[in-house]
Amino acid sequence: MASVLALASCTGFFGIPAVAATVEPEGSASGECPGIAELEAQGYRIGSIEVRQLPIFDEDPGAKNQALYRLADHLHIDTRDSVIESQLLFRPGDPVSQRQIVETERNLRDLRYIREPSVQAVNCRDGTADLEVYVHEVWTTNPGISFGRSGGENSGGIKLEELNLLGRGKLLTIELSKDVDRSSYELHWRDPNVRGSRWLHDITLRDSDDGQGWSARFERPFYSLDSRWSSGLALQQDEVVESVYRLGEAVAGYERQSDFGEVRFGRSDGLRAGWVRRMIFGLRREHAAFAAAPDETAPAALPQDRRLDYPFLRMEGMQDDFETTRNRDQIARTEDQQFGMYYALEFGWSTRALGADRNAALLHAEASRGWRLGSDASMFANGALTSRVEDGSATDNLLSAGLRYYQPTGPSGLFFAGVSAAAGHELDADHELTLGGDTGLRGYPLRFQTGSGTALLTIEERYYTKHSLWKVADIGAAVFFDMGRTWGESAFGPTENQGLLKDAGFGLRFGNTRSALGNVLHFDVAFPLDGPDTIDRVQFLIQTKRSF
Repeated sequence: MASVLALASCTGFFGIPAVAATVEPEGSASGECPGIAELEAQGYRIGSIEVRQLPIFDEDPGAKNQALYRLADHLHIDTRDSVIESQLLFRPGDPVSQRQIVETERNLRDLRYIREPSVQAVNCRDGTADLEVYVHEVWTTNPGISFGRSGGENSGGIKLEELNLLGRGKLLTIELSKDVDRSSYELHWRDPNVRGSRWLHDITLRDSDDGQGWSARFERPFYSLDSRWSSGLALQQDEVVESVYRLGEAVAGYERQSDFGEVRFGRSDGLRAGWVRRMIFGLRREHAAFAAAPDETAPAALPQDRRLDYPFLRMEGMQDDFETTRNRDQIARTEDQQFGMYYALEFGWSTRALGADRNAALLHAEASRGWRLGSDASMFANGALTSRVEDGSATDNLLSAGLRYYQPTGPSGLFFAGVSAAAGHELDADHELTLGGDTGLRGYPLRFQTGSGTALLTIEERYYTKHSLWKVADIGAAVFFDMGRTWGESAFGPTENQGLLKDAGFGLRFGNTRSALGNVLHFDVAFPLDGPDTIDRVQFLIQTKRSF
């Protein structure tokens, strides 16, 4: 047990996700019923709904350490039926709907405290079909020590985290962490279904050696494509010391105090002809004040204070076109890919009448979509634009875009290529763009290059093995090549531009199918192919990411 729990704890600390081969639910009588689509076509209605929790570790009498796995299952508190039921988009008496069942499974996959959910029809009779909702439990307690390394800098901490408190789906985290910027204490509480409702609240308290902060959020989101309204309140205050970097070294610092608040309400007609369109309006407060930081070298120019108070209107559109796959950004885990078009357009007007320090128009636009390219290949594109217009001229303008391509190269291989770019104009000084080991250019120090524009190309050959460590961590590997650069100057003064930078390397990936962290642990070795002789010629990285 010690070795299993030690690895389970270690993977939890590093944020390895839980993924395992789907196990057919025992006792299912789905053979008595036709498929969900046929039940819908025949006008069946839902009878009873039963939730069945499957254990963390699949029963295998011949497997080693089976007694230890049974002990882990015994110590774990299963998710309560009511927690799962609160996430369902259907109720007894509703017509059987394949779309609602598929969307429910997709929503359940977003929950970190279960894995591989499925909904099956059983006991069909007299126009009624009973439904069984199967969910695999995962290990949700994350106690211990974390460690990471990227861009030549270490980070770590001590954490006590429970992502499914007493089986009720609540998150509680107490953490002491240290990275290149600061040491912090943090307390985090999140309840995704307050008293079994669609409302959620999220509260964070932070104290660090360079300031303190807190945030609180209470909202009812658009929880499904057919949701008709949403509402929310968000508040945040923060005080930190921000560092200015040149060639991976902190050369200056300044103090930032920020104050954010938002109240909003959204309305939708639901899903119509394969599209969802929503209208959201509200009031927003964005204040930021800057000052010289004690014991820090001041930058050449401090960012200017901002007080923006404004009403806003946001329009969103989303096409209902999703598809499930495996072995793309996760290891042996069902993933949801959104191929449908998504767009959002937001307009706000900051006015002195509400307490702002200026009259200004604020614009934000974004869009994304995916394409199926045949032979199981796919491509996804996204873009965004933000701008602020004041005194007749546009300022703090940022245009960003990205493209991702996936092409299977056999039963256990995948070719991945991704390109991203951002270009700014008249950016606020605190919005300087950076590129380095912490932002995808793995062979270089963190924040190695700065400017008003960045571009990055990543090419990977990914390998997904069938091997795992003690049924805890599924193993993958990758070889990669990165190439990127920055351009333009920032308000903090010039930086020595190294031009186009390239690196190559290889690494291991670990995806834990039986923990709730939902990340992939990266062990990478990267070799810079350019840059000055002062940087290390080998970079070792340990990172947790949401994807491969």
